[in-house]
Amino acid sequence: MGEMEARSEPLPREFYERDTVQVSRDLLGKILVHGRAAGVIVETEAYVGGDDLASHSSRGLTPRTKVIFGPPGHAYVYFIYGMYECLNLVAEPEGRPGCVLIRALDPICGIDGMFRRRPAARKVEDLASGPGKLTLAMNITRAHNGRDVTRGSLVVRKWKREPPVEIEVTPRIGISKCADLPLRFLIK
Repeated sequence: MGEMEARSEPLPREFYERDTVQVSRDLLGKILVHGRAAGVIVETEAYVGGDDLASHSSRGLTPRTKVIFGPPGHAYVYFIYGMYECLNLVAEPEGRPGCVLIRALDPICGIDGMFRRRPAARKVEDLASGPGKLTLAMNITRAHNGRDVTRGSLVVRKWKREPPVEIEVTPRIGISKCADLPLRFLIK
């Protein structure tokens, strides 16, 4: 963990205070850290609010979506299918809804702990290969909803020497509304 921290730095709030689609693309290759666990973000989806009916914020400001309309660089964590939590990162300037679902990670630190939290995983590649799997592996829960991800124990970092990433773009998956929009981004 120490070597990773020496070779990286937290993303500043300004990183998130931009267009949601651009933030979603630019999060690829960054490092999600929670406590002693960390993984490289390899898959994201953009949820742009407004006319994007798959976005929780499409119905406007509610107690549930308050975080999405708040300052950028905060975690929006919600419960889905009665069994999984999903981590999103708030983008756009405050008052404008937008968030990025973190869909998958490539684990790099705290792997033993991830296996303890995800005993069904047989390989490192399976630990965080979906949004519900990664929150379990990283021990991220709804208690983290609203947390500032620019500092603290739940943070996103960038490599000081960032390797280039080649991005594949596809429609989002696992949704029924606005499912044809090309807003899913993966490292090839």
